[in-house]
Amino acid sequence: MKALRGRRCLVTGGGTGIGAGIAERLAANGAAVAVLGRNRAPLSRTVGSLRARGVAAVAVTADLVDGRATDRAVDRAAKALGGLDVLVNNAGAGGPNGCGLPGPDRWQQIVRTNLDGTYHVTRAALRHLPDAGRIVSISSVLGRFGAPGYTAYCASKHGVIGFTKALALELAPRRITVNAICPGWVETDMARAGMELLAHSAGTDYAAARRAALAAVPLGRILEPREIGELVVWLCSDAASGMTGQAISHCGGQVMW
Repeated sequence: MKALRGRRCLVTGGGTGIGAGIAERLAANGAAVAVLGRNRAPLSRTVGSLRARGVAAVAVTADLVDGRATDRAVDRAAKALGGLDVLVNNAGAGGPNGCGLPGPDRWQQIVRTNLDGTYHVTRAALRHLPDAGRIVSISSVLGRFGAPGYTAYCASKHGVIGFTKALALELAPRRITVNAICPGWVETDMARAGMELLAHSAGTDYAAARRAALAAVPLGRILEPREIGELVVWLCSDAASGMTGQAISHCGGQVMW
């Protein structure tokens, strides 16, 4: 049985990394999928891969910090799929941004993408989601604790968890569940860039920085995007109809609360 047969899902940032992994697992479980992001090329690659397997898939573009453009893009996605049942807020910006440390000032870019973007897409999608729909937002283990030099990223990912908890209460009368996932290290370009920064700051090479990063993970390994996707599938299935307002750490034991 395919857990999401007939469901219509919108995944932001679905062209690469975790987002592409989520889109693939949703499709593998019977869903039709729309992917939304700024750059057409990676979205088209995801859609092409899904369509080659006979999946109903579509790509729509918008900069999620632009509320009006996001409204239009979500409407296009819903029209193309014939409605929406699931929203996955995955799109995000990463990288360093210190407040008390020297370095680039990327506060606006990171916070507006990760937090404002999540708000804009969710607000637009709620015009289409039926009662008993599903919303899943991707936070991070850095939504659980702080990291020096990542002020904006930590603040925005903590914000996604707060947004999730408040929205779950707002939407409970409609039985729309709202949950967040907090990944740790996942095999993506963003994770590689983070480990390369660790290597640079420690004066070592990438391999050594990777070993050091994974030493803080009890299971001692990096997760794959499809593993995050499988948790999204479960949260969007009937099996999880009683779970809402939760932030679930999926991180090899790096965080245990």
